[in-house]
Amino acid sequence: MVKRCNWGETENEKYREYHDHEWGKLNLDEKYLYEMLVLETFQSGLSWSTILNKRENFRKAFADFDYEKVAKYSYNEFFDLMHDQGIVRNVKKVDATIADAKAIVALHKQGTSLGELLKQLVPDPIINHPKTDQDVPSQTELSEKIAKVLKEKGFEMLGPVTVYSFLQAVGLVNDHLDDCSFK
Repeated sequence: MVKRCNWGETENEKYREYHDHEWGKLNLDEKYLYEMLVLETFQSGLSWSTILNKRENFRKAFADFDYEKVAKYSYNEFFDLMHDQGIVRNVKKVDATIADAKAIVALHKQGTSLGELLKQLVPDPIINHPKTDQDVPSQTELSEKIAKVLKEKGFEMLGPVTVYSFLQAVGLVNDHLDDCSFK
């Protein structure tokens, strides 16, 4: 019998698919990292299901998460995003998404990548062994450190809680419950 983390046991197919095939699975592809940064930034203060249900709209709005294109967004694209009913229309989050794209491009110009930076900070994926949902932290000292480093590199709206969720999303932290079939 398949057992999921409590939050993955849902009728929402997108939620289950995300739990089963993405969350906690290491993926340091630069485009995927940017996608998860965008989605986690927009999720702050909202439910994850809201963001997952709008994921395709975010994909369209942000050039299929092509950070090089988004880094070049002008006021016209920003204006269009603020009128796009398919995404969450929040000025600070849209600004942060464009700033984060620029930060990734700047890392590349410095001869590195977001993935390489993260691997320096988390050399090996952290596999935790939580027994219950209450055993999963919302932030850690590591997420505080990474949030600070990312801020210094020009990333915006990435506090320790959002960074911890991001680390889980890209598999640098695996917090699947011990009895989860997808650990």
